[in-house]
Amino acid sequence: MNHSESLQSLLETGDIRLDRIAEKVIEQKRIDDDEALYMFEHASVAWLGSLANFVKHRWHGKKVFFNRNFHLEPTNLCVFDCKFCSYSRSFKERPEAWEMTYDEMLNTVKSFKDKNVTEIHIVGGVHPKMNLPFYEKFFRDIKSFWPDLHIKAFTAVEYEYMFRKAKVSYEEGFRRLIDAGLDSIPGGGAEIFHPEIRQKICADKCTAEQWLAIHETAHRLGLHSNATMLYGHIENYFHRVHHMSLLRHLQDQTGGFNCFIPLKFRNQNNEMSHIPETTLIDDVKTYAIARIYFDNIPHIKAYWPMLGRQSAQLLLSFGVDDIDGTIDDTTKIYSMAGSEEQHPAMSTTEIVQLIESSGYEAVERDSLYHEILNYSHQNNEFVS
Repeated sequence: MNHSESLQSLLETGDIRLDRIAEKVIEQKRIDDDEALYMFEHASVAWLGSLANFVKHRWHGKKVFFNRNFHLEPTNLCVFDCKFCSYSRSFKERPEAWEMTYDEMLNTVKSFKDKNVTEIHIVGGVHPKMNLPFYEKFFRDIKSFWPDLHIKAFTAVEYEYMFRKAKVSYEEGFRRLIDAGLDSIPGGGAEIFHPEIRQKICADKCTAEQWLAIHETAHRLGLHSNATMLYGHIENYFHRVHHMSLLRHLQDQTGGFNCFIPLKFRNQNNEMSHIPETTLIDDVKTYAIARIYFDNIPHIKAYWPMLGRQSAQLLLSFGVDDIDGTIDDTTKIYSMAGSEEQHPAMSTTEIVQLIESSGYEAVERDSLYHEILNYSHQNNEFVS
């Protein structure tokens, strides 16, 4: 009996639909949306973990990826009013607000120059003053003193506002920023695409159609991006599957998504604090089903500053192959919402140990998932 046959035998549940789903996945056939919904509603955690890890191993073997990065959040002042957000502050009421000057932003970047990082991740509140010309100059200034630093910047929400204010098309706006030094874009702002939910939690920012169009344009121009989903609030399983279906369809067209990142709703200090956070069991199911469902997105990331490092480590056994990066205590988006990681920073040594203690190979990558170093093949001789 070969490995696939052995796994199929292990996954036989007596539930005809689950057995058929397992058979399709093992045979590398695409599952449909109804089957994804059925898994959410009926599959056990053990069954999902076995199948998700099979898919993960087929993609990446025993490799788990991370990178050396830092975050820059220029401001948390924001023109939008997302009900789930604990991070942003309005321009009328400014307690706990910050707005970095241009020199402060540039000096922050320069302070990381000798720390062996490979990526800067820039996101923040949507601020009218920090517009397209502002960031064109900022990117050029970064590249002038650090040409090989990968600039991953801004969510589709930020781009939609920035390009609209500049009265340029998505394509023209991206071409200008690419010329200035933009290398890729993150996946935030997706939240939940279904209008029934989006209208209730973030009615005033870009629509699902705009989010998808912005990423499609970026992909067409050669920019890779990530994709996210905010889960565990007022949505249900149907809305999650609908969201993932739109992402999978766009990926079929462009191939531009590097990874999918489920983001757990955290309920402290926001307008949805009355909603209980979802369970660890639901987290595990969501990540595992994402790995099984996305046959065209290569990586599933557990963003450890949001989940906590122990939960992220657990999810390595449920289809996750990436845990983001070193972060270096520069992100406040989830710490302000009540994440277990109030001061998110891990050294390279800590990340490697976290991965290896789970039985996987720790692989440092660049922002586009080119492998830099497999630490597990280096006899643990690495520099923190």
